[in-house]
Amino acid sequence: MATTRTAKHNLIHKLVGNRAFYKMVLAIAVPIMIQNGITNFVSLLDNIMIGQIGTEQMSGVAIVNQLLFVYNLCLFGGVSGAGIFTAQYFGQKNVEGIRQTVRFKVWMVFVITLFTIILLLVTGNPLIALYLQGEGTAESVAATLLYGRQYLWIMLLGLPPFMMVQVYSSTLRECGQTILPMKAGIIAVFVNLVLNYILIYGKFGVPALGVQGAAIATIISRYVEASIVLIHTHKHKEQNPFVEGLYSSLKVPGNLVQKILIKGTPLLLNETLWAAGMAMLTQCYSVRGLNVIAGLNISNTINNVFNIVFIALGDSVAIIVGQLLGAGKMEEARDTDNKMIAFSVFCCTCVALVMLVLARFFPLLYKTNDEARTLATYFIMICAIFMPQNAFLHASYFTLRSGGKTIITFLFDSVFIWCVSVTIAYTLSHYTALPVIAVFTFVQMGDLIKCIIGFVLVKKGVWLQNIVA
Repeated sequence: MATTRTAKHNLIHKLVGNRAFYKMVLAIAVPIMIQNGITNFVSLLDNIMIGQIGTEQMSGVAIVNQLLFVYNLCLFGGVSGAGIFTAQYFGQKNVEGIRQTVRFKVWMVFVITLFTIILLLVTGNPLIALYLQGEGTAESVAATLLYGRQYLWIMLLGLPPFMMVQVYSSTLRECGQTILPMKAGIIAVFVNLVLNYILIYGKFGVPALGVQGAAIATIISRYVEASIVLIHTHKHKEQNPFVEGLYSSLKVPGNLVQKILIKGTPLLLNETLWAAGMAMLTQCYSVRGLNVIAGLNISNTINNVFNIVFIALGDSVAIIVGQLLGAGKMEEARDTDNKMIAFSVFCCTCVALVMLVLARFFPLLYKTNDEARTLATYFIMICAIFMPQNAFLHASYFTLRSGGKTIITFLFDSVFIWCVSVTIAYTLSHYTALPVIAVFTFVQMGDLIKCIIGFVLVKKGVWLQNIVA
């Protein structure tokens, strides 16, 4: 009995922190949660506003956002490789190192954005059409394609400010400053919300622009956000010493470029291929009809609101553990990581219960048909059931990444989604008569394999290394 009590006490000590620990974690995580929460909540309202116009408009916007999601994560991957070095340089108090990583990020996001704009200008129509091959009338398909095309051309104008926000916000967070990105994000989403109301529905004498109005509102809000973040960061040089002489040269030392590319290229490929894999999963589901696209759109928008908890805690793992590794505190990094993963899974279990209870009410907010609402309800419930699993996977991913194990994260994330998740979805959707809800569930169950792999890798401590020493 005494042995059992001792083992229980050791387990609690390993997984549960003290008040100071949670205060430190929440100081990083809560601002990220607030920013992402408000952003996703306003995206939900934005989505509902478009959903009030009609199913075709909502589906067209959803398809384009799925394509832009690939770009968003490609940017995230592009800055994340340098971000590993930024966090560890900050732990070393190496300002010049931080400055060089920011310059690298600027080059990276510029190349990615230029390539994306050219690609979508040339292939936008056929890419949207890939999602319109399921059941549906010719009129619905044509209308969805038209609305998607209108939305896409305008949204491309918002990519330049978005890319610069990613450079600055990621750097500020890696240096422990989460408040400014949060404030700028909050202001931007409220600007977006107000302009959505005016431009989508045509209020205060402005013509009703529908999906085009939604796109215009989004790009204006992005320029507002970029202005706030960039101007404030450069005005407060004492707080952000890396901006001193930042653009006096855009040269980055060759040895650092090589290091970042070695660590960062797998991350860039990972985020891009993972996002492309998610887009492919949606395409697989879409062969069961246009209502599936509408149902997934409702579900994804609402899930994003609830997912902010494990996303923010995962980001916090990368920041806190990365700084400890950069400072050479390996045992403290391991202990902190164990407690943060446990905390993330616990928080997301509580969130999942709330999500299950509310699942059937959310789709009622949309002006769409009963089949789309029913599908959305089931998609939301399945996502809630698997949320604790996703919390563990997200925290494990950022644990491995914080120590520079980017090849492993590449295999862990994007290779897995293409080899396992997409294979399951494509096979079941094209070669069986299973309902789309069953296909969706089997894809989520496939991630249990990844959980086992992640647990083994984190426990073995393969990620415990200082890469800037």
